[in-house]
Amino acid sequence: MADQLQYETRSRFTTSRRRVLAAAALAPALTGVSAGARALSAGPGTRAPVEPVMTKLADWKDVGRVLGRPGDMRRFMYHTGFPRRDLTVHSHGIRIHPALALGTHVSFVRYADHSTFLMGDAVVTERELQRFVDILQARGIMQTALHKHLLAHEPDIWWVHVHAHGHDPVAIARGLRAAIDSTGTPPPVPVTSPPRVDLDTAAIDAAMGVKGFADEEIYKCTFVRRETVVDGSVILPPGLGATTAVSFQPLGGGRAAISGDLVMIANEVQPALTALRRGGIELVELHHHNLTDEPRLFFVHYWAVGDAVRLAHALRQAVDTTNVVPMPGGAD
Repeated sequence: MADQLQYETRSRFTTSRRRVLAAAALAPALTGVSAGARALSAGPGTRAPVEPVMTKLADWKDVGRVLGRPGDMRRFMYHTGFPRRDLTVHSHGIRIHPALALGTHVSFVRYADHSTFLMGDAVVTERELQRFVDILQARGIMQTALHKHLLAHEPDIWWVHVHAHGHDPVAIARGLRAAIDSTGTPPPVPVTSPPRVDLDTAAIDAAMGVKGFADEEIYKCTFVRRETVVDGSVILPPGLGATTAVSFQPLGGGRAAISGDLVMIANEVQPALTALRRGGIELVELHHHNLTDEPRLFFVHYWAVGDAVRLAHALRQAVDTTNVVPMPGGAD
């Protein structure tokens, strides 16, 4: 009986191993990406993770040209936004401002080994979703999360996290642009002075314990993890994929709709969820943004409507259950 059990166990192990090896061999061919390119995004190995390096806006002129709109520098990151101003989205009867939750954002980072890392979050309609993903896959750009940021919203919108790592940033930008061009994402609009945010921002700052900033009509507060976060073979600079974001959309009379997400490690998840609900804040979705991050990070998206300062105090209780600090330089 023991001999038979050992034989069956060995047989199952051999079959499983063959399947894993076969899948690994087929993966590059199925995705159209070379094994060498995919290896850049492999999990942590024995070498020390690679550090990001500072760059200048001029270093990204070719990427900006391919993306077709101006970007800006946010410390280590070259950042570009693609707000979905073409969409009219309502959640719980409230029209969502693009800067609250309808902005595709991508960031490029240069590393000491001369490689480039892309991370971003794309807003697509359900009708656009499958073709958008197909184009990303054909261009070697991975999808690391697919989820919702809003409750009960119309039309149906999805948020796709994108990830690429290679030595040709222009090729990565071309692949990204091809996918974005398959959606209704509109051209950029001229930059104008933002209107005054119709909220008591000083009181929000005091409640949140961080200096916020205006993004068009939306007021935002951001925090980053205290730990060094590694994804695969690279160190993520603060603010890239490991951010707690709080956004306030004014509704008049000191009221606001709030949307955003908290970044947590595993043992912070339940305290954070509990604190959000005790503050009357609705939970939207719990998920990952990355595949090979260390420490392993979880994100919870949330939603609430009410007095902005009261909600800021409630959010602070949830933020304080996590190991974060104010984002260096705010939006910079």
